[in-house]
Amino acid sequence: MSIVDVSAEVSIAYEGFGDPGDPPVLLVMGFGAQMLAWHEDFCRALADRGRYVIRYDNRDCGLSTKFDHHPVDMGQFIAAVSSGDIPAALAMVPYRLLDMAGDGLGLLTALGIERAHVVGASMGGMIAQTMAISCPERVLTLTSMMSSTGESEYGRASPEAQAVLFGPKPADREGYVAAAVKELVWASERYGNAAVLRELAAESYDRSYYPAGIGRQLGAMILSGSRADALRELRVPTLVIHGSDDTLIDPSGGRRTAELVPGAELLLVPDMGHDRPRELWPRLIDALVTHTG
Repeated sequence: MSIVDVSAEVSIAYEGFGDPGDPPVLLVMGFGAQMLAWHEDFCRALADRGRYVIRYDNRDCGLSTKFDHHPVDMGQFIAAVSSGDIPAALAMVPYRLLDMAGDGLGLLTALGIERAHVVGASMGGMIAQTMAISCPERVLTLTSMMSSTGESEYGRASPEAQAVLFGPKPADREGYVAAAVKELVWASERYGNAAVLRELAAESYDRSYYPAGIGRQLGAMILSGSRADALRELRVPTLVIHGSDDTLIDPSGGRRTAELVPGAELLLVPDMGHDRPRELWPRLIDALVTHTG
């Protein structure tokens, strides 16, 4: 694991797998999750198929730069958004998805990579879409996984999934790890595994427990708005992957993304939720290798 400066104010922690001479694949993680959620074995399996795989921590997560100097009161923020006071909400959040996209592109620049295949999951898919929209010349292909377009009518979470996502989490390690099993609500119904969720939670807690960043990332997502018009004009080869069991971002989010991007391919994966169960890695990796070929 290494850390590099990608701008005057942001440093990004990252890790590479495979031969740097192979085609680069940048993996972008989602809301509140560290790069650990791109499992090391998954990264190595993709690298073994002839790709140079890079995973990284988004800002305000993991070992990348934290915006401690700009605290967000989530109660005030939600109240402002709910009441339609968007100027007040905008003033509370220090960055947008475009800034987070800039971090990923800045990482590529720091590594001397001019163009890369970009794969984003969940909020990471939104960031990856924004990379392709803002700098299409830097993105060889786009893969948007379990994500959506920023339009509120698509990709809605079920009430149960939403309650877990935004519900309070224990601050102590034992409680935090035990509470991870609640995420089974959006996992694959067939392959969901409580032990895997607890293992990731423990590893993440020990590496960097940082709940303060979640509010700022959430604000970035909410306030960045719809990408629908920009996606209609996108001319980057695009693969959209979504699980049929996803209750955190409904499959309509993936279908809508594929519908908007000209020539996009939609892969709706049976038995996959808002996760990447090991049992489905061969299919996912095959799809990524084919798309990035």
